Amino acid sequence: MKRNAKLLVTLLVASFLIAGVASFYASSHPDGLEYVAEKTGFMDSAEDSPTADSPFADYGVKGVDDERISGGLAGVIGCVAVLGLAGGLFFLIGRRGSADDEAKDESDTEKV
Repeated sequence: MKRNAKLLVTLLVASFLIAGVASFYASSHPDGLEYVAEKTGFMDSAEDSPTADSPFADYGVKGVDDERISGGLAGVIGCVAVLGLAGGLFFLIGRRGSADDEAKDESDTEKV
């Protein structure tokens, strides 16, 4: 169990470092469609997304002025959200699986 915990912690730290630090060095043109629209001249016909005023619009965190910190923080928050959802699903599926196994064991016991 100790080995699995160390692996999990190592993977979590790596995920947060990639999301928070490596994002500083990402492309300055992260949205390929916007970049192409600017280069080919049809950017003026684009409309804002309904989520343009959301707290995490444009790969950053609203209210954080430093672009690098804003992008890194958005990456870490996104990482936490994905890990939370995945962990929750893992927990729910695991519980359902164990309940199904218990029901199967009970039905097998009744047949004997």
